[in-house]
Amino acid sequence: MIPTLARLIKGKIAPRKAARPSPSLKDIQKIRSAMLRCLEDCDGVPVHRLRHKIERTHGAQELWLLRNDVYQLVSHQTSQVIAAERINTLLEVFEGYVDPRQLVRIR
Repeated sequence: MIPTLARLIKGKIAPRKAARPSPSLKDIQKIRSAMLRCLEDCDGVPVHRLRHKIERTHGAQELWLLRNDVYQLVSHQTSQVIAAERINTLLEVFEGYVDPRQLVRIR
C-alpha cells in the first residue's frame, strides 16, 4: 500500500510534460505541401505511391515518419546532398508538432 501511495504522490508532484498542440487541418495541409514540394522533380511508381501516402496521412507524427521515405527517393533520383537540403527545409513546418529532440538536421 505504501508503494502505491508513493507513486500517486510522486505523480501529482512531478511536473507534467507540456502537451504538444494538435495540428489543425490547415497545418497538416501545410506539412503535406512542403513534403510534396520535396518530390516535385522525382518520378516513378514509388514516388507516386509516396505522394498518395502523404496525401492520405492525417497526423504530423505519421508524416514525420514518411520523411525518411522522401529522403530515400530524392537521394536515389538526385543526390544525398540535395535530399538532405530538402529534408532539412521540412524542420520548420514540423516545429511544435513533433518532439523537439527529433528535429535534427541531416548533414
